[in-house]
Amino acid sequence: MNDIRLYMLQSGTQHCKLHDIKMNQGCGADYEIPVPWFLLVHPKGNVVIDGGLAAEGLADPRGYWGAAIDAYRPAMVESEGCVARLATLGLAPGDIRFVALSHLHSDHTGAIGRFPGATHLVQRREREYAFTPDWFAEAAYARKDFDRPGVKWQCLEGESTDYHDLYGDGVLRMVFTPGHTPGHQSFLVTLPRSGSILLAADAVYTLDHWNEKALPGFMASAVDTVRSVRKLHVLAERVGATLVAGHDPDAWTTFKHAPEFYE
Repeated sequence: MNDIRLYMLQSGTQHCKLHDIKMNQGCGADYEIPVPWFLLVHPKGNVVIDGGLAAEGLADPRGYWGAAIDAYRPAMVESEGCVARLATLGLAPGDIRFVALSHLHSDHTGAIGRFPGATHLVQRREREYAFTPDWFAEAAYARKDFDRPGVKWQCLEGESTDYHDLYGDGVLRMVFTPGHTPGHQSFLVTLPRSGSILLAADAVYTLDHWNEKALPGFMASAVDTVRSVRKLHVLAERVGATLVAGHDPDAWTTFKHAPEFYE
């Protein structure tokens, strides 16, 4: 297991309200959250995990993201797009073998279709739901991100493919964590020196959510959301994993960001 590295990156931030992130808290107070994404360098092929916001949306945010920007206003420049950021690390689009997606909300789909030949891994029920979301979730999906010709998809099948091991060596496992969306998944990364890092994505919005002090402000199922957090607690305790929450502005600053990395 040589030359395995995890980079933590972000595509700017989003301005929202505290109650959008922590249900029933903040009384309308403004809040700014990071939009993280990740790169896993591996001898068997590099993986972009999520990819943040799509850089091309910046020219016309309302035209691209629609009503979503009324609740989550992006603060980002084009150089923070995933392809541009990878270039600063010496990687071209052809250097990416996989794009692994926690879910298909627009702040996680900025990598789809940018990497020729890459296999895109997503839960089947997430991909199906993204095309026909319920009314309250519709604005969170930017169909132009994922409804693209020529994208090679590999769909995982919920509980029957839980803990899918991408390389077969335990470095990257995909953990089914529905609740935020019907087909959400998190990622357990196990590195040679740094040990296990649990990329919870939006299964865990913030540490308040992790510590069961607040439900997230957006979710498809409160029951599944709570149960997925409990599932991740058991996993983290069993392997001694470091948790990376999906959008916690305070916790995010405690990690090393690219060009620094974990190995």
